[in-house]
Amino acid sequence: MKTALIVIDMQNDYLSEKRKPFFAYNTKELTGAVNALIHKYHDAGSDVIYIRHIIQNLPTNRLLFGYSIAGTEGAEIYPGVDIVSDYCFDKLFGDALTNKKLLEMIREKGYEMLHLCGLDEYGCVTETACGAVKRGIPVRIVRSGTATVMKEHMAAKKKKKQAKYKIEYI
Repeated sequence: MKTALIVIDMQNDYLSEKRKPFFAYNTKELTGAVNALIHKYHDAGSDVIYIRHIIQNLPTNRLLFGYSIAGTEGAEIYPGVDIVSDYCFDKLFGDALTNKKLLEMIREKGYEMLHLCGLDEYGCVTETACGAVKRGIPVRIVRSGTATVMKEHMAAKKKKKQAKYKIEYI
């Protein structure tokens, strides 16, 4: 089965020492797990695709969000993440498949399955998984390669959404 690993939002603003306190991910543990997946898939001949969440560099966005701002060091892939391909796409929304060039590549390459890892399990990873299902693309979330900082009540809402779309974990 032709499978691609999609690595979502493993960026400086979420993982570096300079990140906002809200993004309290265990960088070392998560990066190690994601890198292990990257090499496992790459060594097996699967494509590895990287996604960056980008927020337009506008004064209001710098004030409201202050992270993932286009053109900043914080929006770049965290240097601890191993890069094994040139496939890197930006997204403006939670669902990475809203990037038309990414969706076009997925269809052109004929992937039969997408496996997702990265950040945030109940944010952009879930949104991308649901987006894949909506587009008829089989998808699974790789539990060992995700993390969340979402409060339990918010995560519960996302778990319901995952159930509605029949999102599976591996």
